[in-house]
Amino acid sequence: MKRENLIYIIIDNIKTLTYALIIAVFLRSLFFQPFYIPSSSMEPTLLVGDRLFVSKYTYGFSKHSFPFSPPIYNKRVFEKEPIRGDLVVFKTPSDNRTDYIKRLIGLPGDEIQFKNGEIFLNDKKIKREKINKDISVRCGKFELQVKAYKETLPNGVSYIATYNNLGTLKNSDKYIVPPNHLFFLGDNRDCSKDSRFLDSVGYVNKLNLVGKAQIIFFSNDTVKGSFLKFWNWKNSLRVKRTFKRL
Repeated sequence: MKRENLIYIIIDNIKTLTYALIIAVFLRSLFFQPFYIPSSSMEPTLLVGDRLFVSKYTYGFSKHSFPFSPPIYNKRVFEKEPIRGDLVVFKTPSDNRTDYIKRLIGLPGDEIQFKNGEIFLNDKKIKREKINKDISVRCGKFELQVKAYKETLPNGVSYIATYNNLGTLKNSDKYIVPPNHLFFLGDNRDCSKDSRFLDSVGYVNKLNLVGKAQIIFFSNDTVKGSFLKFWNWKNSLRVKRTFKRL
């Protein structure tokens, strides 16, 4: 092979890879981005090892829609209001880099408070029904037996939330959501760092929203085996969770 032909082939391959990278970044920034669930803070809704697609367009676009959050524009474009109960991926206010996924509970101006282990939204108790069956969730390396409730927000959105039998956060001061900010909770209430922790997460600016969780496309139980050990998938894959809409 002539040297000129070899150089031409190398340049052509570089162009192809560059175009593919540009297209991938475009799709990831504007449409869908895959996310991995590394912690148990959203159990039983999301499990450690779930991989899901997040729609980037649902709430409009900001600098956090793009890789590395370039400081190109400090507003949202095509902004749409999030809805209570949405499962939202956002950048934590403490560093504006780390991705968290939590459930949206409070909108700007809302008042949230825990009283005797129950949530009050704008001085009205959120409706909840106890689930009469044994449920266990992870919390770090531990597996705990918990109380589970079906909670229903004022807009009719329902979900399952779990509470440690010891009740680590039964009562709280009143949280008042500032303008242009949101209040999030993990469904695994006593094993979630969320908006209740004002020093680390707190109220989340709408600019920090990345997208809305839409569907689980793959799920692997990391306790039973690594995702990379495909020969053990028959034991570790959670087939029933595949393509589960959220």
